[in-house]
Amino acid sequence: MMTVVGLGFDIHRLEAGRRFTLGGIVVSEEIGPIAHSDGDVLLHAVCDALLGAVGAGDIGEHFPDTDIQWKGISSVLLLEQVLRIVAQYGGRLQNIDATLVLEKPKVLPFKQAIRENIAKVCQLPLQRVSLKATTNEKLDAIGAQQGVAAYCVCSILLPDDVDSSAL
Repeated sequence: MMTVVGLGFDIHRLEAGRRFTLGGIVVSEEIGPIAHSDGDVLLHAVCDALLGAVGAGDIGEHFPDTDIQWKGISSVLLLEQVLRIVAQYGGRLQNIDATLVLEKPKVLPFKQAIRENIAKVCQLPLQRVSLKATTNEKLDAIGAQQGVAAYCVCSILLPDDVDSSAL
């Protein structure tokens, strides 16, 4: 077995009157992301990290915003599909380490529920799902509460002999 690492990033503009979901948990009904799916920036970064680790492209390739079937879809369902892709490669997810960058809403009241939800979907022990949140110190569009971003790193155990061309 070998350990591979993936890095994911996502960013969305925010708009008043939209639902804001992070890690599958609703954190606000007052302001939320403009997106084709539910706009869960955290799970999108997780998906990209997972796909990147196994060399399977990115979330936009698998779930393009030009395809109506993904309109409004829960990003939890997207993550479940990405986990199936990782399994096709023989991969076993080891951990997730994510960082949210936003001014509001404050993530702390939701942090445990978000971690628990991601751990449940990914079938990981809670201690292997790390979530941090920071602000942009009122700098740029995120600092002006016009956007939200997320970064994610994950590690996956893969068989040494994975032939991705056969998948």
